[in-house]
Amino acid sequence: MFYKKNEKMKRRIFIGICAVLAFVLFYYGLTSSKLSFIESLLKDGAVLVQKIALTPFTTLNQNKGKDMTESYTIQKNINVHLEQEIQELKKMLDLNQTLTEYTKENALVLSRNRSYWFQNITIDKGKKAGIKKDMIVITSEGLIGKITKVSSLSSEVSLITTNDLNQKVSVSIAGEHGESFALLSGYNQEKGLLKVTGVDKNAAIEKDNVITTSGLGGMYPKGIYIGKVKEIEEDKYNLSKTIYIETKQDFNKIHYVTVLKEKQS
Repeated sequence: MFYKKNEKMKRRIFIGICAVLAFVLFYYGLTSSKLSFIESLLKDGAVLVQKIALTPFTTLNQNKGKDMTESYTIQKNINVHLEQEIQELKKMLDLNQTLTEYTKENALVLSRNRSYWFQNITIDKGKKAGIKKDMIVITSEGLIGKITKVSSLSSEVSLITTNDLNQKVSVSIAGEHGESFALLSGYNQEKGLLKVTGVDKNAAIEKDNVITTSGLGGMYPKGIYIGKVKEIEEDKYNLSKTIYIETKQDFNKIHYVTVLKEKQS
């Protein structure tokens, strides 16, 4: 009995150390826009440690005669999100039948920093999977961001909900009288809506108009779905409009993504 308790304690200590190490390694170099060789090694190390640390939680105890209470509790918690993730995977399979001009790479979201929740995510694909900086990242619900950092085994995705002024996206607003152009520039957490600024005051924008990438600037391909107009605000000086967009994507719940790689010839 004492031996079993001792083994349990050792396993918990090991998992705890792995989790702490993964946390430290992952956030090392967070503020850098480019990964150095050492940072890349640390990132890859973090990915491996995270997978090792999570293994006991995703594998049920299959030995008969042992106390299954702990395994059952863990599995029950996993099942709470399992159905939602299955639906995401189904949508991802459907997505692979569209945007056929691109080579696509599906990836799993590894982690997010609570302090930068709407800024970036880390996925489990990197250079070995052909991922490169500035590649576009989408889900079945539309655009979510682009690759900003790449290591051998993982990549960092800057989300379109970020308030980083360097990550603005040129968008097209489709109206009855043609399209208008503006910049997607951040996320209003209180409203739960994306914000578009610099809209021409004379533009005939209406609620439910569709917002897509404009293709201007060469960073994002034209026509990738973002969302629909939810609210329209007039500038206090009556010089421009600010538009708030409602997306299909819940940015609090991103589990799987698709990276758009090179166009197929």
